[in-house]
Amino acid sequence: MNILIIGSGGREHTFAYKIAQSERCDKLFVAPGNAGTAAIATNLPLSVTDFEGIKECVLQNNIEMVVVGPEDPLVHGIANYFSEDKDLKNVMLIGPSKRGALLEGSKERAKEFMMQHNIPTAAYASFTKESLAAGKQFLETLQPPYVLKADGLAAGKGVLILKNLEEAKRELENMVAHSKFGEASTTVVIEEFLDGIELSVFVLTDGKNYKILPTAKDYKRIGEGDTGLNTGGMGAISPVPFADTVLMKKIEERIVKPSVNGLQKENIDYKGFLFIGLIKVGDEPYVIEYNVRMGDPETEVVLPRIKSDLVTLFEATFQQRLDEVDLEIDARAATTVMLVSGGYPEAYEKGKEIKGISEIRDSIVFHAGTTLKEGVLVTHGGRVLAVTSLDADYKLALKKSYLNIAKLSFDRMYYRTDIGFDLA
Repeated sequence: MNILIIGSGGREHTFAYKIAQSERCDKLFVAPGNAGTAAIATNLPLSVTDFEGIKECVLQNNIEMVVVGPEDPLVHGIANYFSEDKDLKNVMLIGPSKRGALLEGSKERAKEFMMQHNIPTAAYASFTKESLAAGKQFLETLQPPYVLKADGLAAGKGVLILKNLEEAKRELENMVAHSKFGEASTTVVIEEFLDGIELSVFVLTDGKNYKILPTAKDYKRIGEGDTGLNTGGMGAISPVPFADTVLMKKIEERIVKPSVNGLQKENIDYKGFLFIGLIKVGDEPYVIEYNVRMGDPETEVVLPRIKSDLVTLFEATFQQRLDEVDLEIDARAATTVMLVSGGYPEAYEKGKEIKGISEIRDSIVFHAGTTLKEGVLVTHGGRVLAVTSLDADYKLALKKSYLNIAKLSFDRMYYRTDIGFDLA
C-alpha cells in the first residue's frame, strides 16, 4: 500500500525507516520531511496543518494509510477531517480524534480525565487572569518547588519549576496576564511537585485494545547533569533499567488500563499512540502528563526495538483488532544522542554543512533538522541529528553512539556526553 507520514523531525524519519522495511509498503511519502526521509521516501512540501493540501496529496497518490507524527495536526482535528470526508473516511489514519487529542492539547482536560478515572497524579488547580489572586493564594498552600504549566500547546516549553514563592507568583502573573506563552497560558495549571525519577510508557491503542511498547527515558535539559534550559530532548534510553516487572504491573493496572477504559467510557475515538509521562515516587508510579503521539527523541529508541511489522500493527489499530496481532520486541537496549545547533534551545544559526554521515558504522543516524542545499547536507533546525545504537545493555549502546558521534561534525555542534548518567 502507499503510505504518508506527516511531520519533519527525527520521529518522522524513524517512522519512515521502520515503515520502509515493511513488505506491505509500496510507496512512502513524508510531508514535509527532511534530508533523511528524502533518501528513503518522497518528500512533499506541505504544512502539517494544511488539511486540504494533505487531502489532495492522499487522493493523487492513492494513499491508504496516514501516520501522524506531531501533535499540532491532531489537536487541530485531522482525524475528524478524514473520518467526516466521504473521499477520505476509508483511509487508515493513525492518530486520535480531536477530543482524544485534548489530553495533550489541554493540561486542565488531562488532569480532569485522570481524576475522573482514578489515575494517580499530582494534586492541582487551574487559574486564569480573572482568578490570578486565588492562584497566588494557592501557591502559598504548597511546599516548594512550584510547578506551573501552560494549559495549551507551548512546544514543550510551557512548564516552569520554581523554588522561590515570589518568583512563582510573578511567573503566574506573566503567564496568565501577560501571555508569556501566548494563548497557551490563558489558563495555567498549578501542580503539587512530585520528587522522583521520570520515565515514559508508550501505548498503541485502538480505543479498546492496547499494546504496551518499550519503555524509554529521555533527557530534556540542555546541560550535563540535567541542568540549564528545557529542550525538545537531548537523548533517550530504552528500556528503562528500573522499570522492572513489579513497577510495570502497577503501571499497567493503575494507569494504562484505566486510561484506555476511560477513553471507551467517554466514547472517545482513539486510534493511535498514548504517551504516558510518569514519575516514580518511592516505588509508586504517578502520571505527569499525557501526549497523544510518540515522543521525540524517544521514538528513535522505541521503534528500532520493535521487530513486528509496523504497517500490520497500524492496520490492526485502525480496524480495532489490535488484540489479534502480536508485538515482538528486540531484547537489546537502544540509546540515542541528539546533536544540536550551537545556541539551541535559544537563538541558533541554520545552514551549517554536516560532514561524516557516510563514516557511521553500527549506529543509525536519524535526521531531525536537516535539509539539502544545492546537493549539500546542512543544518535546518535546533536539533539536527539523532545517533541511535543497539547493544546488550544501554552502556554498550551509548559507547557505540559516542564512538560514531566522533566522526560527525558541523559548525558549533553540541551534544550531551552524559546521557544515562542517573541510571548508573
